[in-house]
Amino acid sequence: MSAISKPKKHTSHWFILVLLALAQFMVVLDISIVNVALPTIQHAFSLTLSNLQWIVTAYALGFGGFLLLGGRNADYFGRRITFLIGIGIFTLASLGTGLSQNGTMLIIFRALQGLAAAYMSPAALSIVLVTYKEGHDRNTALSVWGAVAAGGAAIGVLLGGIITQYFSWRWNFFINLPVGIFVIIASLKVLHHHKNEANKKVSLDLPGAISVTLGLMALVYSLTEAPTYGWTSARILSILGFAIAMLIFFAINESRAKQPLMPLSIFKIRNISGANSLMLLMSAGLFSVFFFTTLYLQDILHYSKIRTGLDFLVMPVVVALVATNVPRIIKRIGYKPILVVAPLIVSSGLFWISHIPVAGSFWVNVAPGLTLMGIGMGALFVSATIAATSGVPHHEAGLASGILNTSQQVGGVLGLALLTGVLSSSITSYLNSLHLHGLPTVHQIAVANVHGFRIGYLIAAGFAFLASILATIIIRINKSESDPSHGEHVVISAA
Repeated sequence: MSAISKPKKHTSHWFILVLLALAQFMVVLDISIVNVALPTIQHAFSLTLSNLQWIVTAYALGFGGFLLLGGRNADYFGRRITFLIGIGIFTLASLGTGLSQNGTMLIIFRALQGLAAAYMSPAALSIVLVTYKEGHDRNTALSVWGAVAAGGAAIGVLLGGIITQYFSWRWNFFINLPVGIFVIIASLKVLHHHKNEANKKVSLDLPGAISVTLGLMALVYSLTEAPTYGWTSARILSILGFAIAMLIFFAINESRAKQPLMPLSIFKIRNISGANSLMLLMSAGLFSVFFFTTLYLQDILHYSKIRTGLDFLVMPVVVALVATNVPRIIKRIGYKPILVVAPLIVSSGLFWISHIPVAGSFWVNVAPGLTLMGIGMGALFVSATIAATSGVPHHEAGLASGILNTSQQVGGVLGLALLTGVLSSSITSYLNSLHLHGLPTVHQIAVANVHGFRIGYLIAAGFAFLASILATIIIRINKSESDPSHGEHVVISAA
């Protein structure tokens, strides 16, 4: 049984939060920072387009496939050790990625980065959950976490542009080395040891671990590759069928296992089910926004990579300002009203951007929409994280963190696959409607692309609107003081 010790001074708790948020920032950053560098990497290694996309897909497969296993590993075998192993492998994999001499080597190390991130991210969030007492303190800590999650991708676009243009694409990965080493050294000094809190001998649910990992990896792969091979291709349908079969087996196994990897009883906490469903929908719309908007600014408005990145800074700045003030609002009215209204604000921002013209202006046609989205995202990510983790016993904090991360990752991949497919078909349909007798002009291609972007933004706005309806129906008014896990605040250390 783990020993219980009094927490260190309040200031040490905030230093722990900074460390954990920094690690999460690395995870989010590496999802987006590589996108700007892809053309340079393609030229350096003479990669085909199909091979190039694997630089992104490999990370998504490792990350999305192992999140549940990583979260449960933190609960079973220790949050601190899981976090340290994760960030250690992530840092080494970043070094390997930067030193890669060919495309195959780079893709392998990117997969290792994703695998490591799947362990460090849920472990870090679970440490936050057990370090801060439910209520205003935890909500404030999660506001920082939410700001990092919502703003990291936009900052990645800027950093990727600057580093790629003025240094080398390799430094997009080398930048993780000093940060990772600092986090490891500091974590060894300030993070408490943790052992199993369930007061029982545990054994890893191997059938559950294998089936959910294979199922999630197959699902992420099929959704990512669907735009390339087609949704009705035999390749995609067979892999998607395998994914569904594995996930069904996983659900059946979890209902019968003595020590399940993911006890299905956790979904009896209604707000956890609702918050994860909401985040899946929101991520489905938001992941594609960065992709579409980057293409619009660079290919249609002909902005440079650095200017595109600087323009995206509007969103993380707004997110940070909103996220830091959300805990005070939650303390007064709870998180349900925010979860109902915030998606509507995001939806209105997407609706604004859906009116982009070919000869547009960032500050007129894009910035107002990004500002509205930043307001909604800053409020939403914090509130949804609180709703998805409130009322969870400490010994299942890693599980709750893994489920939340999985919802975001799978939702993002699903949305990007769907909306990319919609974009391609919309562009083709528009050009066919012109009844051209030769190749389309540059202007006609630009108009067709903008037409596709508009439809994509409108669908994303619909996802956000649907998320608001879900929040209205499913989420219960629940203040943290009444949550079942609310109790004396303790910090766990090894006996």
